[in-house]
Amino acid sequence: MSGMRRAPRLSHGPAAIVSSPWIVVGAGVLVMVVLLVMALGAYRGRSPAPDGAPVPPVLTLPTGVGAPSVPGPASSPPPVRPGLSGRASGLPPSATAGSRSPSVGASGGGPVVTRSPSRAPQGQPAMSGRYRVVQSFDGGFIGEVSMVNRSAESRGWTVRLEFSGGRLVTAWVEGVPQGTLRQSGDGFTYVSGVDVRPGGSVSLRFHLERTSSTPRVCTVDGVRCGGF
Repeated sequence: MSGMRRAPRLSHGPAAIVSSPWIVVGAGVLVMVVLLVMALGAYRGRSPAPDGAPVPPVLTLPTGVGAPSVPGPASSPPPVRPGLSGRASGLPPSATAGSRSPSVGASGGGPVVTRSPSRAPQGQPAMSGRYRVVQSFDGGFIGEVSMVNRSAESRGWTVRLEFSGGRLVTAWVEGVPQGTLRQSGDGFTYVSGVDVRPGGSVSLRFHLERTSSTPRVCTVDGVRCGGF
């Protein structure tokens, strides 16, 4: 029958896959599902620890033991009173030195310790001096009068030196402000420029030429020097 039409044939192979895209999508979904199932099975079948591997012990704190205590800031030491130490008690060292004369205060408290001022020994001048030659050289020498204040108060001083002839080059005081120099006759007088504290010392030096190194007169505040 020439007037009847034939039904179209279904194509097979790659052409059929291209013409039906749902087949590709379905195959891809199926592959992803299979891979997901395999991955889940492998994860579940994995052992948490290999056979024979030691299991770390679980540490537990005994009952009643709390968290370790954190040391707090160190406490500051108690204030120290001047003259007293933390190991000893009683009077400060300054109060025990020298002579002490206990007396009762007006408030009726314990004895009050006082220090008696030091004084020069009986018959000894308050300011004593000693003469010596520091250095000798051709044509002159350098002499010195060293003095000590043995009294209980600061004092000034006056030195008088006389030689047989000669010439005074200069005179100076070691370590303290300079005083006043006055020349007269065969000697000179030096008056201190600063007082000497109790128990302190001071030295007057001088340079003389063309004379003997032994003075005819050497006095400190009118008292003869020692040392020659």
